[in-house]
Amino acid sequence: MSEYRDLERLAMRRALLLATQGLYSTGENPRVGACLIQGKEIIAEGFHRAPGLPHAEIEAIREAKGASLQGSTCVVTLEPCSHVGKTGPCVDALIQAGVSRVVVAMEDPNPLVAGQGLARLRKANIEVAVGLYEAEARRLNPGFISRMTKERPYVWLKSAASLDGKTAMADGESQWITGVEARRDVQQLRARCQALMTGIETVLKDDPRLTVRFEESEIRLPEGVEPLQPFRVILDTHGRLPKTGALFDAEGPIVWVTGDDYPHPQYESGRIERWVTPLVDGRIDVRAVLLSLAERGVNEVLVEAGATLGGSLINQGLVDQGVLYLAPKLLGRSARSLYDVAPAQLADAPDVLIQEIRAVGDDLRMDWTLRTSA
Repeated sequence: MSEYRDLERLAMRRALLLATQGLYSTGENPRVGACLIQGKEIIAEGFHRAPGLPHAEIEAIREAKGASLQGSTCVVTLEPCSHVGKTGPCVDALIQAGVSRVVVAMEDPNPLVAGQGLARLRKANIEVAVGLYEAEARRLNPGFISRMTKERPYVWLKSAASLDGKTAMADGESQWITGVEARRDVQQLRARCQALMTGIETVLKDDPRLTVRFEESEIRLPEGVEPLQPFRVILDTHGRLPKTGALFDAEGPIVWVTGDDYPHPQYESGRIERWVTPLVDGRIDVRAVLLSLAERGVNEVLVEAGATLGGSLINQGLVDQGVLYLAPKLLGRSARSLYDVAPAQLADAPDVLIQEIRAVGDDLRMDWTLRTSA
């Protein structure tokens, strides 16, 4: 069992807080924060801002502005990298700086690192301690961990319903069930994800943009980082995607997933990308789509869809985190239901753990997860 000084504990909590500043900008990379301790002071700190920019440890070393780091301690939320990616290995930078101790919250799940960075530090006679606030560090990067260990993104399922569990009127009218504050909260969910997924029925019914409205939602990005729109992934088994609409008018990449080589003017012009995927029981294999998104560096995907796609993900155990907004309205028995799940008996019903319920404006936000997942 490693022993930690009070200052190291304080520094790790500060590093965790710093890492959250990259919540909406690190893309395929993990969110990481770091602090440097010299004697009885935290003398420098840093966090990873965006792909291609310096990692947290390098930011902290640079903030030290040439001060001697000989004998110092680096406190970092994730194991320092030991491989060459878009930037150089952080392990080498720490060794060259003269750091004598490194306190790490969690080992890097990336197979290219996975303990190798810690081994390099120990080989250089640097003391290493691992596990300080590990649970908090893991909560920072559910998508990165999922992509590295399950080879698929972390799946969020966002839904909005009336108090009696209805998502729209019988004729499909649904805008807006929830209030302004809840819709702003959804924008923040979108912003942390690298892909947004929906089904063709939602596109045909709602004509959505499926974009992140950064300024409108007051989402703050690190200085010098430009906002990027996530992939908008449209599942369209039979190639019914409209030729025009708000989806195409808004900036950002679009991935059109079909069950065959259907033509489309937006694909032929290069505006959208087309993926042809295998079908399972006549429907697109969502698991295959998630694997392909992981290969593209997508850590987290937000699904905003109707009862069919939402129910399919639940039935397959592919929902990692559900977010349900409940509005103080009653739409009645003829309105549309929330999820298309049909257990034969009570014992077969998907088992859900409700994690948190809180007010968001006039609405309630309920966070939940499946007790068993794939």
